[in-house]
Amino acid sequence: MQAAQTQFDIQAIQSSWEALESMAHLRPIHDEASYAQMVALMGSLLDVVGDDEDHALSGLLELVGDVVSKYEHEHYVIEPAAPKDSLQFLMEVRGLNQGDLSTIVPQGNLSAILAGKRKISATLAGKLGKFFGVSPALFVPS
Repeated sequence: MQAAQTQFDIQAIQSSWEALESMAHLRPIHDEASYAQMVALMGSLLDVVGDDEDHALSGLLELVGDVVSKYEHEHYVIEPAAPKDSLQFLMEVRGLNQGDLSTIVPQGNLSAILAGKRKISATLAGKLGKFFGVSPALFVPS
């Protein structure tokens, strides 16, 4: 298979890049100041582009989003939540009480789990995952 031969007008690219760089400072992020600047640029692009994938700036928004995401992934590690905290969160956001899960887990056991006095078994993790439509791994300690 042959690689496609593409000709680029490097001088035109350089001229366009210099104009964009002077306005947006689009570069890989190496510090908090450039991170803040990229987040601000992403916000401005989101205000204009919204969710219009056909917008002329949607590619730029995607590129800036990828740069921001890469920096966040490397510098802002989010620790996994304890299984009981994940369960409590899912119950709260769905407006559920312990009685709503009575067909899956007895209320006494659920109270002990939420109080941190009892662990979630693998079998129960599977049932909870199916009930909430999430991976059972969410309820297994890492």
